[in-house]
Amino acid sequence: MALVMFGSLIGSFGAVFLKAGAAHLKHGFWHILNPKLAFGVALFLLSSVFFVLGLRHGELSVLYPMVSAGYVWTLLWSRLFFREPFTGQKFIGLALILVGVCFVGIGSS
Repeated sequence: MALVMFGSLIGSFGAVFLKAGAAHLKHGFWHILNPKLAFGVALFLLSSVFFVLGLRHGELSVLYPMVSAGYVWTLLWSRLFFREPFTGQKFIGLALILVGVCFVGIGSS
């Protein structure tokens, strides 16, 4: 579980760098080759390594829904790095995701 959770944390940072790198695309498609975008892709690849290692020792039906914990991190990073607002709908959505993950975990017992 820890490997999958760590992978989701790394993946959430990948999303931050993808967004930051995507800002360069307003100058034209050839700006797709920029360091922030490349680092975001690299972080997603690295997070996949942790997912695979975690999945090796656990149940897919339990561990894969834990990937959605990345949404929690992404909400925090979007506020911190891009000053995106927290809204009631975002909190309700996150709560529903987390409740769903808990039910999946309970259902595996």
